[in-house]
Amino acid sequence: MTKPKKGVAASLKRRVRPRVYGVLCLGLILVLLLIVSGRMALRLSAPEEVVSYADTRAAADSSYVEVLDRQGLVLDRIRQDYTKRQGEWLSLEEVSPSFIEAILVSEDKRFYEHNGVDWWALLNATQAHVIYKIKTALGVSTANSVGRGGASGISMQLIALLDPELQTRGGRSYQQKWYQMAAALALEASWTKDEILEAYINLLPLRGEIVGVSAAAEAFYGKYAFGLNPRESALLAVMARAPNTSIAQLTKRSCDLLIKMNDSNQCNGLSYFVSYFLRRPHPEVLDREHDAPHIAQYARQWAHLHGKKSVRTTLDSDLQKQSQAFIRAHLSELSGAAVQDAAVVVLDNSSGEVLAYIGSSGAMSMASEVDHVRAPRQVASTLKPFLYAQALDERRLTAASLLNDSPINLLAGEGLYIPQNHDRSFAGWVSLRLALASSLNIPAVRTIVSLGVSSFYHKLKELHLPLERDSEFYGYSLALGAADMDLLSLTNAYRALANGGHYSALSWNQDELPAVEKVEVFSPEAAWIIGHILSDREARSYTFGLDSVLTTPFWSAVKTGTSKDMRDNWTVGWSEHYTVGVWVGNSDGSSMQNVLGVSGAGPIWHDVMRYLHRQRDSNASSKPEQIAVETVQFVGVDEAMRREYFLSGTEMKQVVALVSENYTEAIRIKIQAPVDGTILALDPDIPSHAQKLYLQANIQSTDPRAGFINWYINDIEIANGVSNLWSPNRGTHRITLKDENAKVLDEVVISVR
Repeated sequence: MTKPKKGVAASLKRRVRPRVYGVLCLGLILVLLLIVSGRMALRLSAPEEVVSYADTRAAADSSYVEVLDRQGLVLDRIRQDYTKRQGEWLSLEEVSPSFIEAILVSEDKRFYEHNGVDWWALLNATQAHVIYKIKTALGVSTANSVGRGGASGISMQLIALLDPELQTRGGRSYQQKWYQMAAALALEASWTKDEILEAYINLLPLRGEIVGVSAAAEAFYGKYAFGLNPRESALLAVMARAPNTSIAQLTKRSCDLLIKMNDSNQCNGLSYFVSYFLRRPHPEVLDREHDAPHIAQYARQWAHLHGKKSVRTTLDSDLQKQSQAFIRAHLSELSGAAVQDAAVVVLDNSSGEVLAYIGSSGAMSMASEVDHVRAPRQVASTLKPFLYAQALDERRLTAASLLNDSPINLLAGEGLYIPQNHDRSFAGWVSLRLALASSLNIPAVRTIVSLGVSSFYHKLKELHLPLERDSEFYGYSLALGAADMDLLSLTNAYRALANGGHYSALSWNQDELPAVEKVEVFSPEAAWIIGHILSDREARSYTFGLDSVLTTPFWSAVKTGTSKDMRDNWTVGWSEHYTVGVWVGNSDGSSMQNVLGVSGAGPIWHDVMRYLHRQRDSNASSKPEQIAVETVQFVGVDEAMRREYFLSGTEMKQVVALVSENYTEAIRIKIQAPVDGTILALDPDIPSHAQKLYLQANIQSTDPRAGFINWYINDIEIANGVSNLWSPNRGTHRITLKDENAKVLDEVVISVR
């Protein structure tokens, strides 16, 4: 083959070169035209209005309502949105740099370089897509030929997250890609890069219901997002592509990402790491109770009504946690006494703010969801301070007045009401001070008989205590707390005594503080005297001893109560600054075993009070001017001379018991029990010899006449003395009391069926 001549070759080059250049120029022009026209088309396709960053952040509600303490610290988080589990919005500064790096390397490594669309990534993805289509058409295996594809950078993905229609169109259609690209360009024209990245990591769906880095960090690792390390960050970042893919795939992708992040050493043991954290019960981690689960329920209701995502309570976080610790410690000590639950309320005397609200013993309870702060339970002897305060105000009694702690039978409906003291014994004549401080039952019943049940009932209503039935339903037993009330209402009623007899509403929400409206329920003088009695260690020593948990190293007034069959145990009291209420019992209402105020609720009350005053003193309030002070001598009772306090005009210097020697003749001896007209029914399941009727005269055993009175049943003498037991039989019986000369002193008729 002959070679062309040099001149011909040169001439051919000269002719071809301009054509090549021309083709290249034409191609370049076409590319430029395509780019320009493409960008113009994209801009024309862009939405007219792009949602703003501020609106996006405002609309990105957490699935949880945050319950904050008075200092703004998070006490609890309670779920409100059940379509997802999304945490609070975090700024980039609040997220670990490791996670920011991981998400950029994984999803959009040129994020800060492009203007919304990564054209190089788009070109590579298009090429891979075309090759995939060709191979598919030719029947060539494509198992390993396609990686992620799509080339959707962070801006384009954020568009899809912000536009519900894009999320429901399905597939990766060309139309969807075109719209995403157009909207991404528009988004980057109005948002900053940091705003886009911040919105993306907060709105990114991860695994299951979890949305956003905040919820993911807590759900998977139990930590805040700023504490994520490279390995933890890599696992979360690769979830962005396929959140619910297999553990094996996530492990492989996490390792690939760690290598790209120059942390290949983190691949060691990665399979175990991924498997462990993905198998954790994530919903339980996010929805677990924290420090205020019961008040969180009310916070959620309030937040829903007012469109809020956080509620600023009046609670004190440290006090809340410490009170829970006291509950756990003391219930552990009572583990053999069949008691599982407790509740604590702490109120600020001045403002009425709830400082602590613990509704149960948590994990120690069989029903931790039950809120015993609001659950109605029988309040037992805790109503006695209000009873005696009313008697003082009505000037029926004074703190030095004597009340007879002896058996009493009262007609109640179709039967008899026979109250007893908790130890089944009687103290005889005692002063009001000793009766209240030592929590004796019979004197309280005698006092309500004097006041009238209806009068006391309405006084309790003034304290906003939740009495659901009328006064006739409760009867005389109302004096001993035979009514169901809640701890919160009861503690606030005691707060009225702490505030000089003035009742006012309490508050738990700083955003909804009630108007301070004080209503006088008791006079300041009566409230002060009741406080003085309940702080008197010597007066309570008859029942509780001098050294008990009711005694504090600072001024405090306190009252205990134990309901029938030891089902409920209460201790409520106040200091200069705080009122504390404690309940101990069981959610199912079962009885405790030998748990009284000083062993159940008392120790918890004592510890909470000590904690409140660890750096703050408590002093008794100043004595009102209308209170008179006298030194009182007691005659005929075992109470020492003492200084006593009286409402002005009721003071006295000497109190004489009617059983004292100088006054015995003034007392007419009568049958105190049983009452005339009593109808008794024998129990067929109990042997007749084991069923006894208590016979009681109205004088004390110390009365000189006590040894000379005799009991007769149907004119047959059966016993001698002030009190006796008789085995009744069916029929009508005449019970007669005679003196040593067989003179009839008193007589009653009873029926036994």
